[in-house]
Amino acid sequence: MAFHDEPELHLRKMAKQKYYVVWKGRETGVFNSWDECQEQIKGFPKAVYKSFMTKELAEEAFKSSSEDFIGKNFSKQRLTKEELAKIGEPILNTICVDGAWNTKTGVVEYKGVYTDTETVLFQEGPFEDGTNNIVEFLALVHALAYCKKHRMTLPIYSDSKIAISWVKAKRCRTNHARSEKNRKLFALIQRAENWLKENTYENKILKWETKAWGEIPADFGRK
Repeated sequence: MAFHDEPELHLRKMAKQKYYVVWKGRETGVFNSWDECQEQIKGFPKAVYKSFMTKELAEEAFKSSSEDFIGKNFSKQRLTKEELAKIGEPILNTICVDGAWNTKTGVVEYKGVYTDTETVLFQEGPFEDGTNNIVEFLALVHALAYCKKHRMTLPIYSDSKIAISWVKAKRCRTNHARSEKNRKLFALIQRAENWLKENTYENKILKWETKAWGEIPADFGRK
C-alpha cells in the first residue's frame, strides 16, 4: 500500500510496529514490515501468513503450525476416503484439552473437557502476556494431574504437536520473555515441569486429527 501525502505518512510512522510470520511463501520466517512480508506472499499460491504485535510472539508462532494461529479451515485440505479410513474415528471415552490466545492482547487461557459430552472438567485463566503453546502445554499437564488425582487412565487428546513434544520432554521450551505481567503464568510453568519430573502417568497422549474430525471438543470457538 502506498502513502503519498504527509498526514497519512505521519500516521503510518506513529502506528505501532507489527511483525509478520510467513509459514508458506517465497521465503518463510519472521519479517519486520508489511512490505517485507508482501514480497514473500504476493502472487505466491496459497501463501500462509499472519501479523503479531511483538517480535517474541511472532517468533513463537513461526516455530508452530499455522493452524494454531489461523482458523483451522484456512489451510485445511480435503482428505481422501483412504486417508480418512486410515485415520479412523476419535476415541470418545477420552479427555480433550485446548488453549486460547488473543494475539492482540497476549491474554491466554485453557480448559479440559470430556470428549463425548464436552463437559468441562477444568478451566484456567485468563492469564496475561502468554502464548498459545504455553497454555496448550499447561492444559496437557493439568489433565494428567487431574487424571492422577481422580485415578483416571483415560487417553488425552491435544491438537498441538508442540505441546505434546514439550510434555514428553518434561519441559516447556518456550522462548517467550518473562515479564511482570506473566509472573503467574511462569510460576504455573515451573509447577507443571516439577509435576512431570516427580510423577508418572498411565494416560496415553494422542494427537487430535483436526483435518479428519474437525475442531477439538475443547476448542474455545473464537477463530
